[in-house]
Amino acid sequence: MTLATQNKMLIFSAPSGSGKTTIVKHLLATIPDIMFSISATNRQLRANETDGKDYYFLTTDDFKNHIACGDFIEWEEVYDNTFYGTLKSEVARIWSLGKCVIFDVDVKGGVNIKSQYGSKALSVFVMPPSVEVLESRLRNRNSNSEDDISRRIAKARLELSYADEFDVILTNDDLETAKNDAVAIVKDFLTK
Repeated sequence: MTLATQNKMLIFSAPSGSGKTTIVKHLLATIPDIMFSISATNRQLRANETDGKDYYFLTTDDFKNHIACGDFIEWEEVYDNTFYGTLKSEVARIWSLGKCVIFDVDVKGGVNIKSQYGSKALSVFVMPPSVEVLESRLRNRNSNSEDDISRRIAKARLELSYADEFDVILTNDDLETAKNDAVAIVKDFLTK
């Protein structure tokens, strides 16, 4: 641990399919002083996911109880009756290990976290080359229904309007370039 990483946060947000999760995984594999903040959700666990690793999977009642108790730094009802949020206990856990927290969160969540932590947080918006490319990426995943893809594309159009509220806009039109740029941006932030 370096003093520069203590109590700092990295926020990566983007419309679904922009490549932010791939970029975050690359950062985690490249920079040892950061640790992934596991979000909570009430959505169903997917075949390739693990509870407590990819998300904390909660029942809807449990999620709403955490909201009522003020246990979240941020939370959103991202889709109708589908919630995502960051538990305060998760940030405390990572900071207690002397690591910088890295978030992979939706756009509104990213804006909310940044507004609470100011200069302790670096917010990065991963910009897709276009909405058409985004739609193609979602279709290629083969894990979303047509209704889900339509909903995600409509949401992406709205989320793109938030890009200017982030500290950095990282365009992902070439994944390797975007990963390298992300490493440089994060290292610069952690050494200040």
